[in-house]
Amino acid sequence: MDFLVEIGLAGLNSRIKRLSDDLLYSTREYYKNAGLDIEPNWHLIFLILEKNKSLTITDISQELRLSHPACIKIINKMKKKKYIVTRADKNDSRKQLLELSTKAKEKLPEFHKHWEACIKTSEQLIENSPSFLKDLSELEQLISEKNYNQRTLENFKK
Repeated sequence: MDFLVEIGLAGLNSRIKRLSDDLLYSTREYYKNAGLDIEPNWHLIFLILEKNKSLTITDISQELRLSHPACIKIINKMKKKKYIVTRADKNDSRKQLLELSTKAKEKLPEFHKHWEACIKTSEQLIENSPSFLKDLSELEQLISEKNYNQRTLENFKK
């Protein structure tokens, strides 16, 4: 028996975290076994920079709805592996624009093949839950309108 399942909604947050961790660590293991020197959360940065050519950290943070510190941490790791280069913005030299390096552009076709396999795996995992992505989007929307903390404080006062 799984205690988190047993306690129902009281275990929801922990089950979501556990699932997220399982997916993250398993993807990391897949990348390692495939000989890729990337991390699971880097693909978002690769894709957004591939689409937009150059962006600031703030732009990426806002677009992906990740915290600024989280983006900096990911990007610094990618810089160390020489997947990202920076240059000063022509209009505002205080701003640093991030771009994919030559190395990243050369590796993207290989990475895309692996990401497609990951997408197929995700499709298989949710094939019996056809509304999963819609339901997830609705949950994200509700939390963006009023976060868990705010909702819980309101419920505590009732």
